[in-house]
Amino acid sequence: MAHRKITASGSWVGVGFAIALLFLWIGSLLWLLPLDSLNLPWWGIPIAILGRTFLQTGLFIVAHDAMHLSLAPWHPRLNHLLGSLTVGLYAFLPYRYCCQQHHNHHRHPGQLGDPDFHDGVHTHPVAWYLKFMGVYLSGYRLAQLALTWGLIWIILRAIFHIAPVNIVAFWVLPLVLSSLQLFVFGTYLPHRPTRQGEPNRHRATSSNYPVLYSFLTCYHFGYHWEHHEYSQIPWYQLPRVRELAKGSE
Repeated sequence: MAHRKITASGSWVGVGFAIALLFLWIGSLLWLLPLDSLNLPWWGIPIAILGRTFLQTGLFIVAHDAMHLSLAPWHPRLNHLLGSLTVGLYAFLPYRYCCQQHHNHHRHPGQLGDPDFHDGVHTHPVAWYLKFMGVYLSGYRLAQLALTWGLIWIILRAIFHIAPVNIVAFWVLPLVLSSLQLFVFGTYLPHRPTRQGEPNRHRATSSNYPVLYSFLTCYHFGYHWEHHEYSQIPWYQLPRVRELAKGSE
């Protein structure tokens, strides 16, 4: 099978990617926040927003690998440290809670007990997205997030004199767009019910995107059956798993 042919020799690739991503995310934020965005060319702001969105999504992808112990399997403490750091930077989310919810998703994909799936009532994509977000931002977690963002806003405005439009454009908006990206490509498209019934035991379908497009859309999250079937495989090896799985059919 595909997972037997993939070794751990590339494990440091994930850690190296995580470190590079952290530098890019932090560096781009420090560079963009104080810029006079009104003097940027018309195409500069959307490119910056899309670039920041892609980096933002990457933070969650790193944390997601850590949840499966595929980021640094030979060093669990490093694995979970990077997972905690990246999911914290992503949206100030608690790592342990995210681990619990994500493993529940893998235990009960597309059915009762899956925190990421609709409940039979919220089946419209918008309602499903709001229900999806409510799992991770409900109750005290939502209040904690609001308080954290309030403090960040005050510090950036009062101490560093960062323009509100820069905070929204280069930090808040990429986070919102990233959550939509993860929902669409990692939950809605792979797990939406089909007229043909459940396609497999994971209730997951995969995209047929070329490798580059798959990477750009959501770090190969579209190869979703492969991820559920071989959840110990890191994101960057999913295209290889897909090819190997096709060859074994």
